[in-house]
Amino acid sequence: MTPDVLTSAAAGFTVALALIVAIGAQNAFVLRQGLRREHVVPVVLICALSDAVLICAGIAGVGTAVAARPELLTAIRYGGAAFLFCYAALALRRASRPDTLSPADRPPASLRATLLTCLAFTYLNPHVYLDTVLLLGGIAQQHAYRWVFGVGAVTASLVWFTALGAGAHRLAPLLGRAGAWRVLDGVVALVMTVVAVALLRG
Repeated sequence: MTPDVLTSAAAGFTVALALIVAIGAQNAFVLRQGLRREHVVPVVLICALSDAVLICAGIAGVGTAVAARPELLTAIRYGGAAFLFCYAALALRRASRPDTLSPADRPPASLRATLLTCLAFTYLNPHVYLDTVLLLGGIAQQHAYRWVFGVGAVTASLVWFTALGAGAHRLAPLLGRAGAWRVLDGVVALVMTVVAVALLRG
């Protein structure tokens, strides 16, 4: 590989990782699934593949078209905020009922329900479009090897979600008590609410 190719790949990886690692609704959901060891692989694949599709769309020029349709982002913003408020309410309800917080005592959610929730967290969040389609797509255009930049960005997404989902179980000993899950769900509810409010404020 030439230095320019390596530079583009490294830039894509680091920029994407910096955007993805920030605490948000999607990461909180993946973390919870990892802690429960519930449908982790499908969830990680949906998150990583969705990022790959959106990043490629941005590099291909879709970001420019989306930027010209602010009403589309507005609709996504309000829909995403409504969804996050609902999920925050559910997390707060779980936090207020410690008898339902232990993963071992709760029946697993169906794969269908889990995947639908994951898709909602992914595609009802306008920030995902701003980060992947617009921002990463725009930065990629500045590199001589824009698609190599894209490969680096997609790799960062896959590495992060895999590490988050697969590594979350290491926290299980710390979250083996109902009180710990109460704190976790309280934090999840807070994160969802903050993100939802931020979306409504634009």
